[in-house]
Amino acid sequence: MTPVHSDLLIIGSGPAGVGAAEAFREHRREATVRILTADVDPPYARPPLSKEFLRGSSDDIALHPVSWYSEHNIELTTGVRVDSVDVADKTVTVGDQRYTFGSLVIAAGAGPNPLPVPGGEKAYSLRSADDARRLRNAAVAAGSAVVVGAGFIGCEAAASLAAQGISVTLVAPDPAPQVKRLGSDAGARLRALVERAGVRYLSDAKVAAVHSGSVTLEDGTQLTADLVLAATGVSPHSDLAEAAGLDVRDSRIVVGSDMRTSAPDVYAAGDVALAFNDTANRHLAVEHWQDAEDQGRIAGTVAAGGDGRWDAVPGFWTSIGDADVKYQAWGDGFADAALVEHGGGFTVWYTDDAGITVGVLTYQADEDYEAGGKLVAQHAPPVHR
Repeated sequence: MTPVHSDLLIIGSGPAGVGAAEAFREHRREATVRILTADVDPPYARPPLSKEFLRGSSDDIALHPVSWYSEHNIELTTGVRVDSVDVADKTVTVGDQRYTFGSLVIAAGAGPNPLPVPGGEKAYSLRSADDARRLRNAAVAAGSAVVVGAGFIGCEAAASLAAQGISVTLVAPDPAPQVKRLGSDAGARLRALVERAGVRYLSDAKVAAVHSGSVTLEDGTQLTADLVLAATGVSPHSDLAEAAGLDVRDSRIVVGSDMRTSAPDVYAAGDVALAFNDTANRHLAVEHWQDAEDQGRIAGTVAAGGDGRWDAVPGFWTSIGDADVKYQAWGDGFADAALVEHGGGFTVWYTDDAGITVGVLTYQADEDYEAGGKLVAQHAPPVHR
C-alpha cells in the first residue's frame, strides 16, 4: 500500500493525544494531522466512566463532537493497533499500511492490570468506554458486587455501584485506601467517605479466586458477587517505544520537560511518559488526566515549532459518592503528613525532611488546596498546621 504521510502523527486518543492535535493545529493551520487509536470510540473523557457514566446519570463523555475533527482537518482513525514504529525511517506500521510522519507523538496511555488469580478473567475492568458500558450493563441486573482494589478508581466505582442499590464490598490488603501513598490519617478519612457512600470496606483481604457468582478470599471467606470489578492498577503501553529503541525507564518513555524523547521529532506524553518537570527538577511518573492533557499540548506546541515546558504541580480531583477530594503533589513520597480538621472537612499537608511542602490533600477545604499547590511549586513550608 502507498504510505500515508502526516506532518503530525499521534498514537493514542486520550487527553494527551487530543491535546497534542489541538495545540499543533493552533500553531500550524494547514499542516496534516492524524490520530491513530486502538480505541473503537471517538476520543472521550475517562474520569466520568467510574462516576456519572457508570451511575447512568450521563452519557456525555465525548471530548469533542465527532464533527470537530473534520472541521479542524484532523484525521481520526479508530480501532487500529500500531504494529511497529521506525524512528529512523519515520514510519509507523499498521498491518500492511505504512504511515510516515514529520513528527510523532506517542500518547498510547496505559492498560488495566489483570486480576492474577484463577478465574480472574471473569472480572470486569474499567479503563475504556467499552469497559464502562459492559460494567454498567452488568450492574443493571446485579444485586451484589465485589470491587478488588482501593485505588481512586476502585473507590469511585464502588461508590457508584452502591448508589444504584447494589450491595458492594471493596476488598483490599490495606486497612484503608491509599495508606502507602497518602498516609494513615488520609487513608482513614478516605475509608470513612467510602463507607458513607454505602460500601463495605473489607481490609487485610486478598482475592484467591473468582467464580461465577462469588469470590473466594485467601483466608477461605466466600463473598457473593453478581459482578466483580478488578481495579488493580494499570501498566503503561510502552512496548512500541521500547522496540523502537527509545529511552524507556520503568516501563515509561523518558522525555524532557518539552516532551522530546531520545529520538529526533518523536515526543511522548501522558501516562506512558516519564517526563521531566522543571519546577520539581526531576522526572515524574504521573497518571492524572489534566497533566496528560497539559503534556500533550506541550508536545503538540513544540512539534509545531513553538516553545513549551512542563512545570505545573501534578494534581487531580476524585469524587467518592458526593464527596470531592482534591490532591496536588510531586507524587514521589513524603517524610511527614500532618492532618488538620476543618469542621466537616480536612487538609493533609505533606512535607519532606526539610519541612518543605511536597503535597496537599483536601476535602471541603478549597482555600488550602489552592494555597497548597502554590506552596508545593514554591518549595515552601506549609503556612497552616
